[in-house]
Amino acid sequence: MGNQLGNAGLLLVNTLINIYIFMMMLRFLLQASGADYYNPISQSVVKITQPVVRPFQGFLGPVMGRFDLATLAAAFVLKAVSIVVILQIAGFGMPPVAGIAIGAVAAIANAILKIYFFALIVMIILSWVAPNASHPGALLIMQLVEPIMAPVRKVIPPLGMIDLSPIVVFIAISIIDGIVVGSLTRAAGISGALVGL
Repeated sequence: MGNQLGNAGLLLVNTLINIYIFMMMLRFLLQASGADYYNPISQSVVKITQPVVRPFQGFLGPVMGRFDLATLAAAFVLKAVSIVVILQIAGFGMPPVAGIAIGAVAAIANAILKIYFFALIVMIILSWVAPNASHPGALLIMQLVEPIMAPVRKVIPPLGMIDLSPIVVFIAISIIDGIVVGSLTRAAGISGALVGL
């Protein structure tokens, strides 16, 4: 009974860490997409993630003004450390270093794909129920998904009122998740069990 409670506690800790990494990747993607920094939701995401990102900002800055390496590095280190600690407490011993690194990369990739997946669903719902919504959350979602939607729209323009580009992006997300993240998760070995929400 105590062992089951301990495992449930470790699972809860892992889930909370994955949610925090989700928030860190949201911060990374908002900056990469050029979303409104002063949007209240952007500000909240920055405040929540700043304690972990701050130590990395001293030596890692944004690349090309958009890609925040400090946030990426902080997420990688946080996930790698959490994998080691959780597996040690669970009694699996020290996992291989390569497995830890691959597991951390898989967790980051998984979080990025999940963010785009959920953002696309919300964008589609908003386009039906509130196409001209001015809520800060709606504006942020549009700014977040536009960089991945625009190239697809150039290839597949909207057919009258029907926009097929979200379907193409959903398919791409599923393929990347299945092939890339799935392969990374398997390659991580025991560390792969802690990837994803």
